Amino acid sequence: MNTKVLHHWLKRRRSNRLRTRAIKMIDTAIYGVALLGIIATIPQVTKVWLGQDASGVSLLAWSGYLITAFFWLAYGIIHREKPIIFAYLLWILLDALIVIGVVVHG
Repeated sequence: MNTKVLHHWLKRRRSNRLRTRAIKMIDTAIYGVALLGIIATIPQVTKVWLGQDASGVSLLAWSGYLITAFFWLAYGIIHREKPIIFAYLLWILLDALIVIGVVVHG
């Protein structure tokens, strides 16, 4: 095997390992990112349900978020992307709670 070819092969192999490691780190981190987004929405849910105050909460906007969450969930299921499925199941739950809360307390 020619030295140039060997060098290129070793360089490409090392690059693929680094890329694989980076992808695994991002795949793990995305669960935390999904949870942070969900946690950031909890104050809105508590305001609507515990405070029984839906003033300033847009039914149209939250209904839109709920509809788009269903599309993202379908996408995640079709492509078998566990982080997307995980995140959007939680988003559907929270979005639905807010929409229902706005209807009940609005």
